[in-house]
Amino acid sequence: MSEQRKPWPSLPSDEAAERFVAEADLSEYDWTLMEPVAHEFGSSEASVELRLPRRELDQLKAEAAKRGLPYERFMRELISRAMKTLEPL
Repeated sequence: MSEQRKPWPSLPSDEAAERFVAEADLSEYDWTLMEPVAHEFGSSEASVELRLPRRELDQLKAEAAKRGLPYERFMRELISRAMKTLEPL
């Protein structure tokens, strides 16, 4: 009989994740659906200038703030995820 594991909680910010990892017993949680995540350890090597409608930029910044992320890092994560879902030409 397989042992029931706890589902992972929603962690809306880096601070919430840090608190969770510091306090939780991670061996109690279900690891079967975990996916690798890329972490940024250094500065980016290239820069891009991107023009957006103010409304879209405000929405992007608001969503990044909800997740506890700087908006530029959030933009890089969105671009990275989108690149992984592209179909080959």
